[in-house]
Amino acid sequence: MRFNTLDEWLTWQETLHPSAIDLGLERVRPVLLRMGLQRPPCAVITVGGTNGKGSSVAMLDAILRAAGYRVGAYTSPHLLRYNERICLHGAPVDDATLCAAFEAIDQARQDISLTYFEFGTLAAFSIFSAVQLDAVILEVGMGGRLDAVNLWDADVVLVTTIGIDHTAWLGNTREEIAFEKAGIFRAGRPAVCGDPDPPHTLLQHADAVGAPLYRFGRDFGYIIDTVNDSGWSWWSVTQRRHALPHPALRGPFQLQNAAGVLMVLELLTQVLPANQGDIRQGLSAVQLPGRFQVLPGMPLRILDVAHNPHGAQVLAQSLRSQPCGGQTHAVMSMLADKDIEGVISVMRDVIDVWHVAGLDVPRGLSGAQLAGHLQAPGIVSVHVHPSITAAYQQAVQLVDQVAAGRVVVFGSFYTVAEILDTL
Repeated sequence: MRFNTLDEWLTWQETLHPSAIDLGLERVRPVLLRMGLQRPPCAVITVGGTNGKGSSVAMLDAILRAAGYRVGAYTSPHLLRYNERICLHGAPVDDATLCAAFEAIDQARQDISLTYFEFGTLAAFSIFSAVQLDAVILEVGMGGRLDAVNLWDADVVLVTTIGIDHTAWLGNTREEIAFEKAGIFRAGRPAVCGDPDPPHTLLQHADAVGAPLYRFGRDFGYIIDTVNDSGWSWWSVTQRRHALPHPALRGPFQLQNAAGVLMVLELLTQVLPANQGDIRQGLSAVQLPGRFQVLPGMPLRILDVAHNPHGAQVLAQSLRSQPCGGQTHAVMSMLADKDIEGVISVMRDVIDVWHVAGLDVPRGLSGAQLAGHLQAPGIVSVHVHPSITAAYQQAVQLVDQVAAGRVVVFGSFYTVAEILDTL
């Protein structure tokens, strides 16, 4: 074996390929074929989109496991441990399983250079192929058409919302980005779109490839019961589900994600039937750190991985729906290739005090650079700290002193991960 530990494998993978992100299937497909990793004889669900992918995968996984099914789930990125990316029956796989998969990939690739993400995707395929599963859920890493996840044809695909992100690779408009995300559609296999206003390129691609498209607001949706306070109801053209519990994931936007999830399950009812009790149990039990995650205790602290304007809009909406009695302090750091001005413009009206720090990772923005982005439109209350942890500690201390207000940590998976790692 080339390496003995998971950390050694991951460190090597980060330097193997000339670029960290290199979309395309021409390198990874031959390795897949050499390993004999054809899609398994179980239901395969692929989830793409800009925001809401992780939440949708988590809900699908929780409901299917509540129904008694054996489920494999592949997501990215991780928060604390790489193992989180590949889960069997709700639990991350162990280091030994990952190392064995990486060794098999290394042997099969020969002289083909693979990215960190491509290694992980092939590892997930290898691990899922080695066990008996009833369902595999795959989260697209970036885009869809040229993403390594797209090597396995899905029985049903779900595209959540479509926003502006990863413009260097996917395009500068929603129309360009939607075309890339629609690349996971397959002829004759249903696709679910959870975006209430999908770009025309997504609709055109579904027609072009012959994928039956189920659209939020037209073919399915939800209704909140504001009179009897009995939860919410989901509807489709052929089915109704009433008195559903709100997902355990916080935030009003989660109902839109849940509606798409239930449409996927409805389309799979012949092979993976789930009853009302399974759905209720799954929605009530689902967990996913970093999605409007409220930490226990005081002061009020919220962690959210929002890192693009659409994600920031959802976070801002959630903050407005739950006002606090004092100031809102933000702890923020971001990657340099994100739409920083777009995120700031969305969040500036819900944040009173900004605490910023740099990200010591590739593509990371320094604290001083981020402060410059905030001060350019006239934001005055900006404090630069030597680290995210120092920024968080200062924000918590200030809110604690006045016994009012809240701390909101956002801007990147890395930002949230550093705080979670200190708890």
